[in-house]
Amino acid sequence: MRCVITVVGKDMVGILASVSGICKECNVNVTEVSQSILQDMFCMMMMADASKSNVDFPVFAEKLAKYGENNGLSIHAMHEDIFNSMHRI
Repeated sequence: MRCVITVVGKDMVGILASVSGICKECNVNVTEVSQSILQDMFCMMMMADASKSNVDFPVFAEKLAKYGENNGLSIHAMHEDIFNSMHRI
């Protein structure tokens, strides 16, 4: 199962490393990353393969969200099909 992870918030050291670390901890493979910094705002989108995850997807998504809450970031993980459905024109 592929998933989309989005991260938005004030830029700080270690965001990419921390989000990637949570992926590693859950055995979720990051396949693509796009990030940019607009003034002091950090924006990142990741594609990841969660098919071999060692936790259920809702647990993984909650770990990311909790990290975000604790660090002033908005982090969302969703199944690729849901993301694509939400963004169809």
